[in-house]
Amino acid sequence: MSASVSALPVWGELAAHRSELASTSMRELFGRDPRRGTALAIEHDGVVLDYSKNVITDRTLSLLMRLARDRGLVAGIDAMFGGARINTTEDRAVLHTVLRTPAGGSVLLDGVDVAGSVHQVLDRMSDLADAIRSGRWRGATGRPIRTVVNIGIGGSDLGPAMAYHALREFAHAAVEARFVSNVDGHDIDRVLRGLEPETTLFIVSSKTFTTIETLTNARTARRWLVESLGAEAVGKHFVAVSTNGREVAGFGIDPANMFEFWDWVGGRYSLPSAIGLSLMIVIGPERFREFLAGAHSMDRHFRAAPLEKNLPVLLGLLGIWHRNFCGAQAFAVLPYDQRLALLPAYLQQLDMESNGKSVDRYGRAVGVDTAPILWGAPGTNGQHAFFQMLHQGTTLVPSDFIGVLEPAHTHREHHDLLMANLFAQTRALAFGEPDGSGERPPHRAFPGDRPSNTILVPRLSPYTLGQLLALYEHKVFVQGWIWGVNSFDQWGVELGKKLATGLRDDLESDRTPAWDSSTNALMMRYRRVRRAGTAGRDATTTDEMI
Repeated sequence: MSASVSALPVWGELAAHRSELASTSMRELFGRDPRRGTALAIEHDGVVLDYSKNVITDRTLSLLMRLARDRGLVAGIDAMFGGARINTTEDRAVLHTVLRTPAGGSVLLDGVDVAGSVHQVLDRMSDLADAIRSGRWRGATGRPIRTVVNIGIGGSDLGPAMAYHALREFAHAAVEARFVSNVDGHDIDRVLRGLEPETTLFIVSSKTFTTIETLTNARTARRWLVESLGAEAVGKHFVAVSTNGREVAGFGIDPANMFEFWDWVGGRYSLPSAIGLSLMIVIGPERFREFLAGAHSMDRHFRAAPLEKNLPVLLGLLGIWHRNFCGAQAFAVLPYDQRLALLPAYLQQLDMESNGKSVDRYGRAVGVDTAPILWGAPGTNGQHAFFQMLHQGTTLVPSDFIGVLEPAHTHREHHDLLMANLFAQTRALAFGEPDGSGERPPHRAFPGDRPSNTILVPRLSPYTLGQLLALYEHKVFVQGWIWGVNSFDQWGVELGKKLATGLRDDLESDRTPAWDSSTNALMMRYRRVRRAGTAGRDATTTDEMI
């Protein structure tokens, strides 16, 4: 593989082609081809992608497909599904797709059938979920569990929280889920508020069971429980998703209630694993397996469909077109469904942690721009917040609009208005409303030619949510492979965590900090307030004792 994708001849041809299209408008492209809206749309298993509202031509698509082939994308896809160690910096396979392999399937890694072990864990998860949902699992005082609190961070929180929010209509009426991720004490304070220890189960999700934020929150939850029910109750009210049996047992959790996952599953790809235990409990094992089946459907499509008809490949290549040849630094995900409100945050981690890299898989400079800044919010809320910039601003922001054809409510007038807004916004972004006559003031003109894709699903269900998440996972893979980065490590998060450990020790001591002058001054200010606050609390406690 070349040192940089930009060294390929096709990269230069794409740059030249972009210059040729500089004066081409979407109005012109649609005017040339009355069938463009249907010709540039594909469907797989009910998921529709309309990518016609981009400034692209047949020549653009041909060059992008050549880029994919010259970069060995098909071989990369086969390598991932085949268990090759494409996570080069950690010498690991990348097999999150095995998490959705149907029962009876076999996937070998180093001669071991890893699909079999996945289904063993799924079966154990199902047993726990059924026990809680039926009331057979009882807390320390004999009462059934009514609230499941997931304690995690990153993928161990973003995935389950997003999916629970999306699939609330499928949740058990008597069991709710709550989520704690931030080490900020306000987060766990608010989650615990109003809960009863006797009816609460905590799921501590940490592969190593040493993640500082997760364990800090878990210890606080443990103290909250023990103060009410005693230390012997921990085993009835805590389970773990981890691989560190010794630390789990030391915490007081029965190792029989530890659910493992594997080093070939990255955190941001882990929702279909035991990390999804809280989701399985609330929507039930059958629905959870529907979620896995939807993801598996997209996996099969990604692996088998021709590049020209492959949804993740097209999304990935269009993203490269906008990022590397059209100058787009940002990308928006705009779900027109309130149930998908947390999807942009979930995709932020998936995209930016995966491909926010400046060196390639071999430690060389990438030489091109990589992951865009991903953000978004549900429509129609976003229309009254940031769409002004999308329509008339100076920054190009390609967007994905996601729509659900059939709602779960009966308010037809609401859904008609919602979908009308989705279709109107993509049309307005594409075609604008230029003032050719000069009669309208400039501030009322809309330039158009703002690119977007429209993704439609028939309804929002566990199955279609699985499809959507796998679609974006594979899009990220396509882009990472072509850029040449390792999409499956995240070393960029390590330095700040390492420094925080030393800084915390300084905050708790009286020694003079020896960092830089800014950090030292900020720490000293915090330490003064911390000491004053501690003294005030001590005085209050003394007065109360008197």
